[in-house]
Order: sequence, then C-alpha cells, then structure tokens
Amino acid sequence: MVTRGSYCLCVRVKEEAEIRVGAIGTLSFPRGLYIYVGSAMNNLKPRLARHLRTSRGEGRVIKWHIDYLLNHPAVKIENIYAVEGAAKKECEIAAKVAEMGEPVPRFGSSDCRCRSHLYRVEDCRFLEKIGLKKRDIGELLTSSPVQL
Repeated sequence: MVTRGSYCLCVRVKEEAEIRVGAIGTLSFPRGLYIYVGSAMNNLKPRLARHLRTSRGEGRVIKWHIDYLLNHPAVKIENIYAVEGAAKKECEIAAKVAEMGEPVPRFGSSDCRCRSHLYRVEDCRFLEKIGLKKRDIGELLTSSPVQL
C-alpha cells in the first residue's frame, strides 16, 4: 500500500559543521536542533526510512539537500513527525515552522517559493500542535523496504 504525506525531521547538529550542500555551496550549521520539512507523494514510509538510514551512515546516495546534512557524522535525526494524505502540505507546514525558527535560506526549497524548508529551532514538540504525528523510528527502520 502506497502512503503519501508530508513530514518533518527533527535533526540534531551535535557540533558546528561546515557542509557543502550541492549548488547552494558551503553552509555553516551551528550546533543545535533543526526541523527539515519534506513530502513524499509516492512512498512516505520508505522515504522516512531512507532518511533514517542516511543519518546513520548507511546510505551514501546524494539526491536532496537534506542528504548532504544527514551524511555528516555530527548530524542525527532525533524524531520524525508526519501527516499522511494525498494533499501536499510541505509548504504550508514550512510556513508554520518558519514562525518558530530561523531559516537556512534556500535549503530544500529549490522547487517552490518558500524561503527554506530547514529551520533552526529550540524544540520540535510544537509539530504535534500543528497536526503532525510523532512516528516510531524503530518501526520505520524495520518495516519499510528502502532503496539507497
């Protein structure tokens, strides 16, 4: 069964990192917590599992801006929040996250008009208040076949 939806990755940068992010160039990521907003309109669970594996150093395929960040050894996904549905809510969610954080300009938003899809934040718990559900990371890793 194909699941569709939008999601947020709560990503911890454990120490300041300089990371080259495709055509954007080298970006400085201060230590802290970030939220990346994405969508998967064809296979949500495998997409989330792919991000988790990339964060754990098990995937080396670079396809999206987030892959550059997740491939860094000081970066790990702490939590995942998602909302299933056929409607792509990625930009709507990014606008709400923007109210709570500082954007990393142009990150993950090359295919839309959003300023960014990555924000430095103090906390991720507000995501449940805007309609996303916290996902079980262990279940995503064990039940989702994924191509890296």
